[in-house]
Amino acid sequence: MAILEVQGLTKSFGGLTAVHDLSFELRKGEILGIIGPNGAGKTTVFNLITGFYHPNTGTVRFKDETITALRPYQICQRGLARTFQITQPFANLSVLENVKIGAYSRNPSSKEATEEALRILETVGLQEKRAEYASSLSIGHRKSLELAKAMATRPEVILLDEVVAGLNTKEADTMITHIHKIREQGITILLIEHVMKAIMSLSNRIVVIHYGKKIAEGAPEEVAKDPKVIEAYLGEEYILAKSRKT
Repeated sequence: MAILEVQGLTKSFGGLTAVHDLSFELRKGEILGIIGPNGAGKTTVFNLITGFYHPNTGTVRFKDETITALRPYQICQRGLARTFQITQPFANLSVLENVKIGAYSRNPSSKEATEEALRILETVGLQEKRAEYASSLSIGHRKSLELAKAMATRPEVILLDEVVAGLNTKEADTMITHIHKIREQGITILLIEHVMKAIMSLSNRIVVIHYGKKIAEGAPEEVAKDPKVIEAYLGEEYILAKSRKT
């Protein structure tokens, strides 16, 4: 059963079409990965789903309700949360206080919000860091805090935007474990990621977009063998390799 449906989304910025007639569905309880080369439109898709952008055409439906015209806070209140590629914690607040801010969206009292925040910090391995300022955290812990802040709103669906990218091997393995734990709690996950180890090990299905268009969809092992997907990534790698030589 689909909990989130994206239907015919198109978004243009001036003469650039960042997302073109994109459709897919996220099934309740699964982890769906979205991959594509840099500039493919992945984060724009997240911005459209979560109300930061409004599409030129197309709709987003969440739990059988059209949410396309809603604002981000209204979408969050309905149970759909997200993380951001660039972490932006409240630097001069403690780790616990950062998570409590999200928890207040569901908990009326400070005591309840604190209890919720502590539970979430334990889930993402930050309980021992709870009294530290967010500004003092490593990149790995900042990404865990970003995840905790989204979790504090009690989402039914969470959109994760490159939460593994930039982490070392140990940190990446820890983050993958956190994501599995979240899924085990009954939360459905939509995941953007460039780290192929993460996307392949986590995803039940993968959608591949290139220049804003869907070029493939299916199980990870099927997508990995698709000639269109291989060509899209080889093209990006070729451009990067060429730029290093000049």
